[in-house]
Amino acid sequence: MGTLTRMQRIPFPDMPDWFETIPSKFAMPSVRIEDFTDGDRYVMRAELPGMSPEDIDVIIGDGVLTVKAERGERDVDKNHSEIRYGSMSRSVTLPPGADENDVTADYTDGMLTVSVGLGSEKAEARHVKIKRGG
Repeated sequence: MGTLTRMQRIPFPDMPDWFETIPSKFAMPSVRIEDFTDGDRYVMRAELPGMSPEDIDVIIGDGVLTVKAERGERDVDKNHSEIRYGSMSRSVTLPPGADENDVTADYTDGMLTVSVGLGSEKAEARHVKIKRGG
């Protein structure tokens, strides 16, 4: 293989990971998620280790799914801490046809799984006629 330039040899972390390494007392920690479609359901999984279901709030409405969580900090003298404390939030736009009345949520082993039914009324893409102004 050819010789790599200096820039090609330096590994760069993914941008979201890089930003997480910058400490800030003003930044609200975000919730890491993944989402996908599983059959006739939209599934969003959120990584929330060390929480209890009572610390988590799932809100759905107006085509948006929001997960809010809060981790309280114990009042102890620490030598070092990389644990995030405080409020965390993440919102995603639901896909067309999502049924906001058909929602389930489960929290197991630090992973919140929210499942939303996808109704059969998915909006089809269509062309819009453009009128000539006059």
